Amino acid sequence: MTDPAALAARYLATWNETDPARRRALLAETFTEGVRYRDPVMAGEGHDGLDALIGAVQARFPGLRFRLAGRPDGYGDHLRFWLRFSWALVPEGGEGVVEGTDFAILEGGRLAEVTGFLDRVPA
Repeated sequence: MTDPAALAARYLATWNETDPARRRALLAETFTEGVRYRDPVMAGEGHDGLDALIGAVQARFPGLRFRLAGRPDGYGDHLRFWLRFSWALVPEGGEGVVEGTDFAILEGGRLAEVTGFLDRVPA
């Protein structure tokens, strides 16, 4: 799959999933086994590492959800694809509390590496 909007939606669905079993299924479907994630405040590797990061973000910001901001874009082929998209972490019906832009590399249709930039963070 190399549709940037669908890839970004699947990525954010994984970060929004609060049920541990469903989140693990999304992780396996969306990310390579050796996925590497990093942003200015956290980093992790593999499904276990990313699952722990997602759980920590959900604990730090209970009730907030990730929402796509703008239009994702990407380029590449079926072997290696680059993806860029922006997001906001929002309360129900509210404005973004945290906003960022992520860059990802896909290998074989799954995310292999994600680098996040935080564009807006709480004081």
